[in-house]
Amino acid sequence: MNNYFFLFLFLSSFTYSSGVRLDIHDKHVVMDNGIVEVTISNPEGFVTEIRYNGIDNLLELLNKESNRGYFDMVWDEGKSKRKKGEFDRMEATNMSVIVENEEQVELSFTRMWNSSLQGLYPPLNIDKRFVMVSGSSGFYTYAIYEHLDEWPGFNLSNTRIAFKLRKDKFHYMVVAGDRQRFMPLPDDREEGRGQVLAYPEAVLLLNPIEPQFKGEVDDKYQYSCESRKNQVHGWISMDPPKSTGFWIITPSNEFRSGGPLKQYLASHVGPTSLSVFHSTHYSGVDLIMRFRPNEAWKKVYGPIFIYLNSLSNGESPTGLWDDARQQMVNEIESWPYKFPASEEYVKAEQRGQVEGRLLVRDRYMSDAFIPVSSASVGLASPGEPGSWQRESKGYQFWTITDDKGYFSITNILPGEYNLYSWVKGYIGDYKYDKVINITSGSEVNVGEIVYEAPREGATLWEIGIPDRSAAEFYVPDPNPKYINRIYVNHTDRYRQYGLWERYADLYPKEDLVYNVGTSDYTKDWFFAQVNRKKENKTYQATTWQINFNLENVNANGTYKLRVALASVHYAELQIRVKNSSEANPPLFTSGVIGSENTIARHGIHGFYWLFNVDIKGTLLAQGNNSIFFSQPNNTSPFQGILYDYIRLEAPPHHTNFTPKLNILPN
Repeated sequence: MNNYFFLFLFLSSFTYSSGVRLDIHDKHVVMDNGIVEVTISNPEGFVTEIRYNGIDNLLELLNKESNRGYFDMVWDEGKSKRKKGEFDRMEATNMSVIVENEEQVELSFTRMWNSSLQGLYPPLNIDKRFVMVSGSSGFYTYAIYEHLDEWPGFNLSNTRIAFKLRKDKFHYMVVAGDRQRFMPLPDDREEGRGQVLAYPEAVLLLNPIEPQFKGEVDDKYQYSCESRKNQVHGWISMDPPKSTGFWIITPSNEFRSGGPLKQYLASHVGPTSLSVFHSTHYSGVDLIMRFRPNEAWKKVYGPIFIYLNSLSNGESPTGLWDDARQQMVNEIESWPYKFPASEEYVKAEQRGQVEGRLLVRDRYMSDAFIPVSSASVGLASPGEPGSWQRESKGYQFWTITDDKGYFSITNILPGEYNLYSWVKGYIGDYKYDKVINITSGSEVNVGEIVYEAPREGATLWEIGIPDRSAAEFYVPDPNPKYINRIYVNHTDRYRQYGLWERYADLYPKEDLVYNVGTSDYTKDWFFAQVNRKKENKTYQATTWQINFNLENVNANGTYKLRVALASVHYAELQIRVKNSSEANPPLFTSGVIGSENTIARHGIHGFYWLFNVDIKGTLLAQGNNSIFFSQPNNTSPFQGILYDYIRLEAPPHHTNFTPKLNILPN
């Protein structure tokens, strides 16, 4: 894209800029900087109008004012682990002006909790902030949640900000460079035009208003994004005379729960755009924020930037996307922002930094300490190795190593942290053995740190790639009845609806058998161990078999089976050797674990699990051997296991085998 194009976008946004003006009315307040005009209900704090580019309101006029632009949360009083939570649109009761001058307006909409509200609202003080600055083609928003130590406990399972755009204008959606398309209307999902499939979010479009969508499946979970990639997404209106873009830009994921791999909803049919701060999607009950009575807590979510841009009709809509991505880069470079007026938002000079070098040692690959590039290194609340993926109350700060293993994590909020890491190509999780205390302006150098990857013996065989995902395994073509055309011949083909049912098509009577040495995991290992659908709408549990040959067996030694899982949903992994019969007690059982619902939500990964199973040499034979993986729970099509990587190791110092390894380039 040439410089003249971006100059046009720049001028179209800033030519008419003036100082920021604030108008306060009985039921609304209006922020206007000459480019964008934003109306917010007073005192509730709902965004009711966004005027831009000659359009009187980008938000859906047919919706109530409380259902256009709003923060919300799902919560419960913590009395039941499985109870469905209450939906709260976080209606404020007081509005105050924090900053008002020509350069900036910042508004605060608060709801303060007291015991008379117990059971009606979550025990939180809530402060929703909206900020407009001069010369900016958009506005910022953030929120501060506080739970005082004398208040009762409760659970928080989801919180976000949502924008509902006009369905008569916004028809083209972008969640990534290779995930953008014209979208069906919300009307197409209604009874008579659409058919609900296995769950309400998935709808087969039978008679859509635009016939081009007929026969497709619409499901908001098909457009989820990992937190580390969920930085900009939105919608484009191509109505003349100028195309208009509406974008949510998240310049930092420090306030999101679950770390960089956690998947969140983004934009979807509505047209809807979300910035989700915390959710249990792809994680389940393990990621519910559970507050005990007398537990003090405070957290700032955001700021995020609502960015608007425009372009003369006739130009490709990708121009608006390219400009939005550049604006995302600008916002990231400006983080942490200088303008937020709340004292709870920590500025750059009050933050700290951690740097060091990560080396990896796997003694059956090399005795040397190996620097690895693109390893994930991060700070999160103190815990066990890998606990960051279940952490939600604090902040997290992540980066990746360079080609020599060096890393630098900047703009860290003051507090106590553990340093964590995981490395593609190696199993397990690393945790630095010391707690790191960050203070204002501190610079911590941890020096060279070494991750000793789990290993006891040489690799006899392995299946998959240790990368915390099941994407390398066989992902089938979808049933032609349930296509989303964007994912045909796409790298994210696993996002198609109904792939769990394809297992029964491929294995109608007998389960998967994998022969080490001749089978290919990209073709012969189904991406998820799911139940087999039967004709009477019941489901049959499955047992997968791995066959392998050993030239020699150390009967006095102990072999190690490493099983890394990419996700589990109310499933139990049972492992048996030699005999798959249920009468044969399993050598290992995980018990029923996971509530991630990744199979239904097309996620390919959720939580990472690693199990290390001892197999005594007496259970193995010279020649042919078999290991059986059973998943006995069969009440739902979505119960199942996504494997990441499986490896059998010889006993320590057993040297009669030549390792075969997947060596990943740095």
